[in-house]
Amino acid sequence: MNVVLLGLSITSSWGNGHATNYRALVRALSARGHDVLFLERDAPWYAASRDLPRPPWGRTALYESVEELREEHGEGVRDADLVILGSYVPDGVAVAAWLLDAARGTVAFYDIDTPVTLAGLEAGTCGYLTRQLVPRFDLYLSFTGGPTLQRLERSLGARHAVLFPCFVDEAAYRPVDAEERWAAGYLGTYSADRQPGLERLLLEPARACPELHFAVAGPQYPAELDWPPNVERFEHLPPDAHPAFYAGQRLTVSVTRADMVRAGWSPSVRLFEAAACGVPVVTDRWPGLEDFFEPEREILVEGTASRLAGDPDELHAVGMRARARVLAEHTAAHRAETLEWLAADVGAAA
Repeated sequence: MNVVLLGLSITSSWGNGHATNYRALVRALSARGHDVLFLERDAPWYAASRDLPRPPWGRTALYESVEELREEHGEGVRDADLVILGSYVPDGVAVAAWLLDAARGTVAFYDIDTPVTLAGLEAGTCGYLTRQLVPRFDLYLSFTGGPTLQRLERSLGARHAVLFPCFVDEAAYRPVDAEERWAAGYLGTYSADRQPGLERLLLEPARACPELHFAVAGPQYPAELDWPPNVERFEHLPPDAHPAFYAGQRLTVSVTRADMVRAGWSPSVRLFEAAACGVPVVTDRWPGLEDFFEPEREILVEGTASRLAGDPDELHAVGMRARARVLAEHTAAHRAETLEWLAADVGAAA
């Protein structure tokens, strides 16, 4: 297939989890013989922090405006077998309207933020999608499963809403040998609605266990936050540093945004990445978790402080069972294969 993918960013992982998803997906599609063009808006905040300016898989092109996108890549969009537009693309409404008019192949919306998108559509504040555009896409690839898929089809008129959860680059995220530096850690950009979960799952245990060391990595945390003295802070870690960061933890914490908790069935990319590294994960509780991991066997739910006192061999076993589950169901190769049969199915129906 000729695939054109328009996403928030593939060249910069600063402050977003989209980049590792896109990198893994483009790599997997290219490895399966597809011609992939990734189009990214040349945004200043990513331009200043590019940790992969020239991705080695497929082709990547930057554009500075919707007008330039139309002029420079109109032919590529028209000739593509599959065009995928991601959530949070700048000027996404204008880009979507153009793609839907110009493309002759299958056009999909890839929503890596489905509950946030739906909340924005409900409030009329979504800057990258409108209710009127949703029924025009051939496919709606949703980060979230469960009842949300029915809501997309019945309330918003999505033609074909399918679960397309986050995944992991199995070649990049794997166990590495490292000395334990922290009892627990967390990797994620600051979000106000995620902060209470971080307080509960990591900062409160850090205050209760001053003899242990903890770590939080990610940008945009307010300067006025009061960090316990035994919590080490990293402003940003590029993806190639993630496995070593996870490997230095006895266990890692996964915190879910409030909209995702309410919707359920919304595992984050960081959860899959940590699990692929074989590190035991402690997560907050949300509906549908058991569809992705078996609680208490492949993933631990709440209770960070008590988990830290657990048997090290059993913690290791939990991490390795989670890794096996991810490799069996949630790799970039799995998602690339899913895209192939979805595109073929929609194309046959058309």
